[in-house]
Amino acid sequence: MLLGLITLLQDPLLTPKADTVAQGINVAAAPQQQMHLIDMLMKGGVLMIPLGILSLVAVFVFVERYLTIAKAGRLEDNFMPMIRDQITTGNIQGARSLAKNTQGPIARMIDKGIQRLGKPIDSIEKSMENVGKLEIYRMEKNLVILSIIAGIAPMFGFLGTIAGMIQTFFNISITSDITLGTIAGGIYVKMITSATGLIIGIVAFIGYSFLNAQIDKVVNKMEGAAAEFTDILQEPTR
Repeated sequence: MLLGLITLLQDPLLTPKADTVAQGINVAAAPQQQMHLIDMLMKGGVLMIPLGILSLVAVFVFVERYLTIAKAGRLEDNFMPMIRDQITTGNIQGARSLAKNTQGPIARMIDKGIQRLGKPIDSIEKSMENVGKLEIYRMEKNLVILSIIAGIAPMFGFLGTIAGMIQTFFNISITSDITLGTIAGGIYVKMITSATGLIIGIVAFIGYSFLNAQIDKVVNKMEGAAAEFTDILQEPTR
């Protein structure tokens, strides 16, 4: 029985061939293909150009607006107390000079209120409100560009994918090559534009929402300063 088992193991049909083993080793040792980001983006097609332009515009608008809004929100903590001291002591010219020499929408709004001193409170509040609306408009300038990019960037990406799919199936109809590798290769390349457009749109929307939140903070400061200025006008002079 032992001799029979040895004979069976030595059967050439059960012994792996050398070339088969070598092929298995080569397959296992074959390095996996890696896709670099630059190469992947280059395969996206012509529509990657407008997507790249949209991304650059979004970055520029976000940085420019962020710096402007951050500058508008800066105000020295002693600004309103100094305005209070100047007005309550009757030094209107000193309060006006302080407001004119201070940068920012809050100072400009208070300066307009000081210019209207002597008129009814309602008239002063209306003048300050008009200046405040103008300052808010200045802070919101060009923000609509981020909103537009957030909306159209995914559409550009989807358009690129649809155009690529049409081209892929057109080539298949001509060559009759319907292998899985051909179809998958054409699809993944064309979906690059969709992924890029979605990423740009999401980032632009986040930037738009963030800047709006920063503007709301500045608006709250402006409303607080306007209310405090109104209270100052109703205080008796020293």
